[in-house]
Amino acid sequence: MFNQKGGVGKSSITCNLAAISAARGKRTLVVDLDPQGNSTHYLLGKPAGELKDTIADYLEQTVAFTVFNRRADEFVHASPFDNLFVMPSSPELDFLERKLEAKHKIYKLREALKKLGESFDEIYIDTAPALNFYTRSALIAAQRCLIPFDCDDFSRQALYSILHEIQELQEDHNEDLVVEGIVANQFQPRASLPKKLVRELMDEGLPVLPVRLSSSVKMKESHQSRQPLIHMAPKHPLTRQYEDLYRVLHGETVELEPLAD
Repeated sequence: MFNQKGGVGKSSITCNLAAISAARGKRTLVVDLDPQGNSTHYLLGKPAGELKDTIADYLEQTVAFTVFNRRADEFVHASPFDNLFVMPSSPELDFLERKLEAKHKIYKLREALKKLGESFDEIYIDTAPALNFYTRSALIAAQRCLIPFDCDDFSRQALYSILHEIQELQEDHNEDLVVEGIVANQFQPRASLPKKLVRELMDEGLPVLPVRLSSSVKMKESHQSRQPLIHMAPKHPLTRQYEDLYRVLHGETVELEPLAD
């Protein structure tokens, strides 16, 4: 999940897609690479700063002298939800970044996720709103990238830069990375501007996904209760939209309404 702009719903989309995956019986992992730790707090109910054995602790041992490094799976925490696990964030990521860059550890996350992929069916990576060391590590490690898009002109202008950065990383580090699509988030179907922006992006040939996630106070309630929508409000329209998005991402047939005029 990648977008350099903040407030576009990266953590919400990451956690809710992962929760749907887990509810379907798939052993699912969320890796939280954002020092703010929103996904960690959402799924584990504790601020990232209160947790031990985090992604920062795992990465720190790659730059420290230790005789035996601990395995990546020793930094994975079970969530309160069946089949859903988290490799939590930490504020220490901010302080560790320069050390990791200086030691050229950009591929360490890919190595860890390759090993974790033997134990998990699906792995979702939440990233910070910045093109930093950790975001690049995630894009180098990932097989697919989803770009949340907030329906305003600032987000549109940022989108072209994002696609260019991804293309450069594909060429230099991860030729197998696929841009899975752009997902319109906080979409207001009765407003003309969001529909206009989405239609124009589609006309430009950009990979806009057919599912649009509505703006709803239910998402804020979900954050507050620390429960993904599939558990807190399984019949809510926004929950159904997330389920449709999950199906589209997995190649399943979904009946969707066309983008109205």
